[in-house]
Amino acid sequence: MYYGRIYDCDVQNGIGMRVSLFVSGCTHHCPECFNPETWDFHFGNPFTPEVQKAVLEAVNKDYIDGLTVLGGEPWEPENQRVLLPFFEDFRSTCTRKSLWTFSGYTWEELTDPNNTRCHTRDTLPMLALTDILIDGEFHIAEKDVSLRFRGSRNQRILDVPRSLEAGKPVLSPYMGKQS
Repeated sequence: MYYGRIYDCDVQNGIGMRVSLFVSGCTHHCPECFNPETWDFHFGNPFTPEVQKAVLEAVNKDYIDGLTVLGGEPWEPENQRVLLPFFEDFRSTCTRKSLWTFSGYTWEELTDPNNTRCHTRDTLPMLALTDILIDGEFHIAEKDVSLRFRGSRNQRILDVPRSLEAGKPVLSPYMGKQS
């Protein structure tokens, strides 16, 4: 897996001060995507064990609230294979930090075992390690710059533990008022 960039101090992609990892590779190709260079699975640099260690060290600082993984598309099957062990390492070393992920895939797509486009043996274990999922492709017709943490009204901010428990998407309080 490759990554496009890492922000050590990011306040735009989740609650509090976060480390944000922008992975490479995305098959959605949303019109007017804010990050089209990350569609290429080989954009940027390899996500080596040394890079993974550096990210975890950055997240473990006292003033950092958590890790956000976005892209590109973290939930592409190729990326899931690399991210699952990374998420496991994150949970074991950053025990009081939150994990947010963004996906152009919806909750329903990710949790559908018949959806071979994005559902793999790694999907549910990755979801079990995630606190918040912002799901859904960016839709230019629904673009709304006033939304928190998302670009278009169709996208949702989901509480993943509660969603897994309920067996259906549960909106996070961070979603705010629905329009």
